[in-house]
Amino acid sequence: MTQRTRNFLLLAPAGAWFLLMLVVPLSVVLIFSFGERGAAGGYVPAFTFDQYANLPARWAAFRNTLVLAPVGTLSALLIAYPLAYFLAVRVSAKWKMLLLVLVIVPFWTSILIRSYAWIFLLGGRGIPALIEFIGFPAIRLINTPFSVLVGIIYGYLPLMVFPIFVSLDRLDKRLLEASSDLGAKPWRTFLQITLPLSIPGIATGCMLVFILLMGEYLIPAILGGGKVFFVGNALVDLFLQSRNWAFGSAVAVTLIVVMLATVTVYMRFMARLSANRDDVSLI
Repeated sequence: MTQRTRNFLLLAPAGAWFLLMLVVPLSVVLIFSFGERGAAGGYVPAFTFDQYANLPARWAAFRNTLVLAPVGTLSALLIAYPLAYFLAVRVSAKWKMLLLVLVIVPFWTSILIRSYAWIFLLGGRGIPALIEFIGFPAIRLINTPFSVLVGIIYGYLPLMVFPIFVSLDRLDKRLLEASSDLGAKPWRTFLQITLPLSIPGIATGCMLVFILLMGEYLIPAILGGGKVFFVGNALVDLFLQSRNWAFGSAVAVTLIVVMLATVTVYMRFMARLSANRDDVSLI
């Protein structure tokens, strides 16, 4: 058996799975996006760009997604990095595993239940009532972009923490000691050694959170109260409620294109940062 045949046999199962579970469904969605809605809903074969021309009708969903997904990713990063740094660098091996388990404990409960818990916390009898009791004016938190952002950060924080933790945990501590011995201040050590060497974890965490957020449905539906729509909510409405499969497919294809463009730009940027890791100095 030649090497080429062996490679083909090894790659064939994964290739067939990729073709069947990704390429074929996406091809169907792409074909549907050029069709029309039937009289009773569904899909009627055609070749028209009318569905794409009607995309501005769902601009609010795209706007919310393109704003809250990056903001949610960045917010999760700003919270997750100090936590991951503390767990990887400052905590002793004795307590590290226990604290890591505590980070993933929320994943043991359904995201649906956790989101409903935030309805109470952000509702009129939760945090707003406490703020009013203290003496500040009453504010509305639930069914707002803020409540959706809180749910996003809470729900996806562990996915951001673990990749960053792995990068920091594998960091050669001798580099930090050498930096200190050479007289570098802690902030300079962090900026020139710790942060550059943790870029792969940052890139992985941001990618995991951002991609999942672009298709998020549950958190906006529960904490947004029908007032803060994501593209995922629009797709559910188009496919299941309006039964406008053609327009829903056009929205889905557009979302995929936006995600591919965004992810490509982001990965090139992170690759450029990673390429400079070896140039780290203590100047």
